[in-house]
Amino acid sequence: MTRTTSAVARTLERIGRLDPALHAFIEVWPDEALAREREAVARRLPLGGLPFAVKGPSGIRSFAARRLIAAGGSPVGATSVPGPGTHWQTWGLGAHGRTVNPWRADRTPGGSSAGSAVAVATGMAELATGSDGAGSVRIPAAWCGVFGLKTTNGLLPSPDRSGLASAGVLARSAAAAEPYLRHVLGGGGPDAAPALPLPLPLSPPVPLSLPLPAVYSEDLGFAAVDPEVAAVVRAAVDRLVAAGTVRLLGRDAALLDPVGAWTAVRGGSPDDPEAVRVRRTNDERLDALLAGGALLLTPVTPNRPHGHEGPGDLYSTALTWAFNLSGHPAASLPAGFTGDGCPVGLQLAAARGADVRLLAAARAVEDALPAAPAAPAPPAAGRAAG
Repeated sequence: MTRTTSAVARTLERIGRLDPALHAFIEVWPDEALAREREAVARRLPLGGLPFAVKGPSGIRSFAARRLIAAGGSPVGATSVPGPGTHWQTWGLGAHGRTVNPWRADRTPGGSSAGSAVAVATGMAELATGSDGAGSVRIPAAWCGVFGLKTTNGLLPSPDRSGLASAGVLARSAAAAEPYLRHVLGGGGPDAAPALPLPLPLSPPVPLSLPLPAVYSEDLGFAAVDPEVAAVVRAAVDRLVAAGTVRLLGRDAALLDPVGAWTAVRGGSPDDPEAVRVRRTNDERLDALLAGGALLLTPVTPNRPHGHEGPGDLYSTALTWAFNLSGHPAASLPAGFTGDGCPVGLQLAAARGADVRLLAAARAVEDALPAAPAAPAPPAAGRAAG
């Protein structure tokens, strides 16, 4: 009789084989992970030992991690985040060196949920927790070719006092992210999520009437977008229209550049008059754009993954942080690749509290686009980008 290797054992084997070259983890917990899996199977918990990763050194204490463990998930390790003292956050530092993009080792995977995205993209975790204060889930998801979701601000507990950051999840696909929403948002008990009404249940699947009404914007009215990135996203949107998945509306997505407002709020000055004006104006415009259940479609980033030296003067967050200020849920889905082999993400934003419906819409979008390929295995382990 052939003995089946457990999901956690397979995951740990893959981490041991791949992570020395990728540096996605800062810690790995093999004994604890296997023990949790055995317990979950024995108790017939719904996740049955599902191997997942947590973001950074404090991720195991997060609300999401506690909820996943309670449902039978098995955390296999903590993933990399930017090192101390860095003024830009689109990279990660693993236990043995800086985290590399699995598609292009000379490029960053994005951040700050850097290791979480790399772990998911390369099969070193089935899903991973993240947090998103300016695009920290969506940017690495886009640049590593996986799915990433920023939940509605305030829906889940967050240690961020500014109110900009919200919890999120990274997974190979929107479908693979469903356990996170089902078990982190759902259920009751002392660790239940705060009472913020969600429009529809997750299970059974949310019914959607296609085509989905949507607004497309290349630049949100202010961003300078790499023409090839824009072309990849536009081609994905055109495919969605041709497939009957979305119907584009004639609404103008012209927001005010949120850079000053985001900086003021992050710096502890949310009542700065200009920040208040920008937030109020953008809130009104987003509410009009998303009226009637419409989605807003944009590129995730204005640029492709930059090198490990940093982004320079370019804000990779230009198209993401507006939704941290406004609180809307937003997701990143794989849209394709630039000619030099860099993944590009398509961003979907929805009305506040419509997280479950957004996930259902993301699944419909995935069904209409070519399946995202798995990231290639790295070359033989070494200190290649360290």
